[in-house]
Amino acid sequence: MLELSIALPIRVQNGGLFISRGCGRHKERTLNSWEIIFVEKGTLSIQEEESVFEVNAGESLLLWPFRRHVGMRDFPADLRFYWLHFELQDNVSASEWVKHLSLPQHSKSNDPQYIISLFRQFLNEQERLQRSPALEIILLLILQQIASSALPESDRESSGVALAYKAQHLIHTQFHLPLSTSSLARELNCNADYLGRIYRSAFHLTVTEAIHRQRIRAAEKMLVNESLSLKEVAERCGFNDVGYFRQIFRKHTSITPVAWKRRYCKEHINSD
Repeated sequence: MLELSIALPIRVQNGGLFISRGCGRHKERTLNSWEIIFVEKGTLSIQEEESVFEVNAGESLLLWPFRRHVGMRDFPADLRFYWLHFELQDNVSASEWVKHLSLPQHSKSNDPQYIISLFRQFLNEQERLQRSPALEIILLLILQQIASSALPESDRESSGVALAYKAQHLIHTQFHLPLSTSSLARELNCNADYLGRIYRSAFHLTVTEAIHRQRIRAAEKMLVNESLSLKEVAERCGFNDVGYFRQIFRKHTSITPVAWKRRYCKEHINSD
């Protein structure tokens, strides 16, 4: 038997999804853990020590341990945000950890739907009876995505990285069309092998994986919000074959499209 152990510098406590009832505000707290907040809808007004933050949809906020934070205004009726508490291992310096990850305290994501899908995966994983290292892995993916969104514009404009971001934009806007590394390279007037290398260097996944990931994110929303057949969802997301769509969906979410439809409403929801 092959036995593996994963040593990660962080440990998850818990997480959830806050849905406003249009009343009350964030309580005054001083926690001994870190908290990452990601706003899906509305605006969260919160103060940490002397700093005041207006966290809008698609933005994240990192709250430090042992710092007092409190809501500045009542929760707006449309507010929805994900939250996650975690702590660092004893041998990890807080300031060095944040600096090494280049994690900003308050930033806007360039791919909010991906971060939301990661939070949903986290909440589904949290429902399991037996605790899994997947919680820490998903958290690291969330933090890595937030950190990558905060890259300085000058860094993005370096030739290779700029090309990778152009490819990413095409994937996000044309995922429903026939896409491949070769077709993207033709549109961007570059070599397909070169595009594949610089994209993987910038985003730590292949172009094909990025296309599949974007298509599955779109499918997740269609399966829940629209009365479409599985074949229609597959076609609208760029898949010509329903069987292949099922295969890729299961690979990215660990469940079938039908199971996703049933399981979606089991998110960990709170309103206080």
